Formats: sequence, C-alpha cells, structure tokens
Amino acid sequence: MPRTPSNIVLIGMPGSGKSTVGVILAKLASLDFVDTDILIQSAAQRPLQEIVDEEGYMALRKMEEEILLKLHCNRHVIATGGSAVYSPLAMNHLKANGIVVFLDVDLATLKSRIRDYKSRGLAKHPDQTLEGLFEERLILYRRYADLTVNGSGTTQEEVCAAILKEFQAK
Repeated sequence: MPRTPSNIVLIGMPGSGKSTVGVILAKLASLDFVDTDILIQSAAQRPLQEIVDEEGYMALRKMEEEILLKLHCNRHVIATGGSAVYSPLAMNHLKANGIVVFLDVDLATLKSRIRDYKSRGLAKHPDQTLEGLFEERLILYRRYADLTVNGSGTTQEEVCAAILKEFQAK
C-alpha cells in the first residue's frame, strides 16, 4: 500500500472530476472522503445555485472559506469546491495538513463534462464565461498545487493511479 499524507486535497475546475476521483481515491488509499460542496449545501440547507441566486457569488465564496477553515480532519480525501483557491487562508489551512493535488483538465474536456454551466452553482461573476473562469482560476490552481495530475483523456481510475504512484515514489 502506498504511503499517503494525512489528507489529500483535490482542487480543480468544475467538471475536473474532484468528487468522482475523490471517492475512488479514498477507497484505494483506505482514507475517508469529504466533499466540501456537500458540506456547504448541508450547512446552508440549500443548493449552491440557490445561494448564488439569492446572495451572490461572493456569499458562496465566503461560505466556502468558512467551511474550509472549520474543517479539521485526518486521513481524508477532500474534494474542494472549484473556488476554494480564492481563499489564501483556506488553502493554507488545507496545505498545513495535506498534499494539494490539482486535477488539470483542458477546457474542451470540461465543456464536454459540464452539462448546465448556468445552474451549476459556480462562484463566478454573473457574466463570466467558462473560458474566462478557466483562465482566472488556472493561475490559482497552479499556485497552490503540490502535485498536478492530467485528467484530460484519462479515466478516473487512471487519475487515481497517477496520484498514488506519486506517493509511492516518496
């Protein structure tokens, strides 16, 4: 069994596979799994899109930061929301007890995976395109990543194998 850090934190664009890869990776590495989008929805008792519609995207980002800063766990795979990287406080908190893995997926793949961009509950400017969001966030994902794994043209199992291979090498 590969040696893994206390937590494996998955970051990336919506549609990059964080939640799906997270569940599979947790099983393969014998870790627990948490999806922070679900934590936000549970705390707010409503879907992400409803938060954005009623309070705006900055309210969702603030909620996400608060949830991430309250998250204290060990031996977990943590699938973050795509906008977690907007909070240096939250990202530093996650990095303090884990390895941050950027699931790097190209724009064409994301477009093929995201069915309804307008109702997905994204913390973005109201008129921002997927392309604009991609360009803006890519810089932040790369800034916080301890490890980058290509998720374009690969299966979730292949992405998990690539992540675990990195930990075996350490």
